[in-house]
Amino acid sequence: MSTVADAGADRFSTPILDAESSNILQSILFHGGYAYVSMATLAASGDSRAAETARDMAWEQLHSGPWHSVLPVWRDAYSMACLYVAQFHFGNAEFSEALRVLDMGLIMGGMLLRKDLDSAVEVTSAKARGINGRTQGSKRKLVEKMEFDKAEALRILPVKSLSCKIVVKRSTLSLEAFLREHFLPHSPVIISDCMAHWPASTRWNDLDYLKRVAGDRTVPVEVGKNYLCQEWKQELITFSQFLERVRSNDSSVTVPTYLAQHPLFDQINELRNDICIPDYCSIGGGELRPINAWFGPAGTVTPLHHDPHHNILAQVVGKKYIRLYPASLSSELYPHSETMLCNSSQTT
Repeated sequence: MSTVADAGADRFSTPILDAESSNILQSILFHGGYAYVSMATLAASGDSRAAETARDMAWEQLHSGPWHSVLPVWRDAYSMACLYVAQFHFGNAEFSEALRVLDMGLIMGGMLLRKDLDSAVEVTSAKARGINGRTQGSKRKLVEKMEFDKAEALRILPVKSLSCKIVVKRSTLSLEAFLREHFLPHSPVIISDCMAHWPASTRWNDLDYLKRVAGDRTVPVEVGKNYLCQEWKQELITFSQFLERVRSNDSSVTVPTYLAQHPLFDQINELRNDICIPDYCSIGGGELRPINAWFGPAGTVTPLHHDPHHNILAQVVGKKYIRLYPASLSSELYPHSETMLCNSSQTT
């Protein structure tokens, strides 16, 4: 089934927006957004400047207070305006710019118009690849395979950090054994063989592949040693720019760039298709938590912290050192007193 439906060559289809725009505008009117409704109406009739203005108005509403206090309808309003703006860029064959606008709608907008945004991204990406061509070559590696140098690692890691055998390593671990021996007694485990069939295990170290499927997409990244540092900040850059920062990074002289705790696979479907949800995730029952991505250069550090739910970490490319403490020791790990950072330790 075509994602473009009956749209013209200079447009992508937005069936949900077409059906829901009146309801969205009525809701915004109810909350006093008269100026936005005026601009969005002009945008729908073909006014590109009005579309830009409507997007700016919605953006201001998204930043009018704490994120949780923003009315959901303004998130949908932002998605709506992004679709209008992207439509104009698409019609002008400005496909990279259209993708940037659509990604902002995916990152900051609501869920109502999500399928329209995803469909528009698919159509626009296909157009962009048709112009740029498919990169064929030697499969440049993002990370070169190197033998693990234990002595070098111990120069950085704490004393005895690699000698602890409390966390066991298992292969061919059944769901029953995982439940009985690890999940219920809260005992961590390393499972060594449940990702070999993932396409990501080979594709994600191929720099050309990553650039081809996601290079023009816009992603939020963290810049700085870690989120507890005063100089820490966030940026929006293309995935290609991020990959180049990762490849050129020298942690001794530059500030690392880290794509951290971002629902990347909800945003970029091509990367979502490269992974599988392990059956172990179904053990606890209830709703599956978001699938987030952590992607960064060597030397990237996440401060000591705790999460409010269980985690399964899948390490696809490279190596990661993780230190775990029993939950009973939380009060002895110097947690921050501030509400926003109360799940993080004051030490690293």
